Amino acid sequence: MLTLGIETSCDETGVALYDDARGLLAQALHSQVAMHERYGGVVPELASRDHIRRLLPLTRQVLAEAGVALDAVDAIAYTEGPGLAGALLVGAAVAQSLGFALGVPTLGVHHLEGHLLSPLLSADAPDFPFVALLVSGGHTQLLRVDGVGRYALLGESVDDAAGEAFDKSAKLLGLGYPGGPAIARLAESGTPGRFELPRPKLHSGDLDFSFSGLKTAVATRIARGLPTEQSRADLAAEAQAAIVDVLVAKSLAAVRATGLRTLVIAGGVSANRRLRERLADASARDGLRVCFPEPALCTDNGAMIAFAGALRLRALREAGLAVPHAGGFDVRPRWPLEQLAPA
Repeated sequence: MLTLGIETSCDETGVALYDDARGLLAQALHSQVAMHERYGGVVPELASRDHIRRLLPLTRQVLAEAGVALDAVDAIAYTEGPGLAGALLVGAAVAQSLGFALGVPTLGVHHLEGHLLSPLLSADAPDFPFVALLVSGGHTQLLRVDGVGRYALLGESVDDAAGEAFDKSAKLLGLGYPGGPAIARLAESGTPGRFELPRPKLHSGDLDFSFSGLKTAVATRIARGLPTEQSRADLAAEAQAAIVDVLVAKSLAAVRATGLRTLVIAGGVSANRRLRERLADASARDGLRVCFPEPALCTDNGAMIAFAGALRLRALREAGLAVPHAGGFDVRPRWPLEQLAPA
């Protein structure tokens, strides 16, 4: 089965073609970072308009690279939510229109489920069950994953997510957007520990996160003065270390609490090199298996949507249930992952 995946939840337009038998055939991604950078964050109206411009050319590009005609597509999956309403509507409208014209199953996919399952696209894919740290721009969650759609929430951010802490700290330091890569670049020349920043909820005894206080602490330290570029780099290194320390500690606590031995990290922040290094050290020390998505699959992308959609459609068919076809549609800007039905 050939599944075309479309992702337009925020500031990246992603298209991919996934084959059940051959795997990922082709994908293309356009990032809007350069457009939004001057504003210090995503402008929803500009994001929606850019998706309109990019989506069909990217779809043609993916089909050409895969050597597949449009009428050979067997199913279409698109991001139904969560995300920016206008951006989601662009992808949903194109997907539903193509699905109606082709007469093929057309399925809305949960954006976070796409991230959560993206490590399964790797050559050395993890097996169920596992603990997952889902860490992206607006979400930080720990889940027990027993199968597609079988997710138990173990802990989550009670205020700012880790990605928001990176973005807000970067903005306070006068760095570019997006904040995570900007902080990481500056931190390369800095030394953590010169400045002392809090590790919120590190010893709370639960698996929840809180990063709003970290942003406040960064702002307070900046207000006291950072006279040199080295001091800015040192503060960036400490901010990154504080976020990573909490993510690692809570993830390992979740593994211990569940008794599982596999930890999966997914979402945009999973690309952070320091986070990967710390978890690799923990893996070697504690005999755990730690799995990350391929670097190209850490950010929003069409491949994870095509893959998640293909898994969902396969499960419906195996259960003898009706598959969704194109027709009336809506999007879900707010859509808690725990509301997803099992596959």
